[in-house]
Amino acid sequence: MPKVINIRTEYRSEMVDITALVQKEVTESGVADGVCIVYVPHTTAGVTINEGADPDVCRDIITKLNEMVPADAGYRHMEGNSDGHIKASLVGSSVSIIVEKRRLVLGTWQKIFFCEFDGPRSRRVYVKAG
Repeated sequence: MPKVINIRTEYRSEMVDITALVQKEVTESGVADGVCIVYVPHTTAGVTINEGADPDVCRDIITKLNEMVPADAGYRHMEGNSDGHIKASLVGSSVSIIVEKRRLVLGTWQKIFFCEFDGPRSRRVYVKAG
């Protein structure tokens, strides 16, 4: 069974660093060497790996996505969150990370980010290591 991480977002669009939460699940899984899959089961949210040392990187990503896919661009979808669906499709719903010696293999500056595009909301992230 995958483990579930519950996240509560605060803003319409934001990137939340979930690296430590994913590492905790990998550690508790007991998997020493393998792969960890992080999956987001929402149509207006995603997950990505990017730089986590400078918070301006996340701000720049959100700013550019908002410029490319504005919230009020005359979409047909009636719920008012079409931009969130498009942004989630661009970012993607899963990432895979190698696990070695019970640790996620990430680059020096890399972090795992939950990406919210229709918040604030309560969300789930599934983590499976094997």
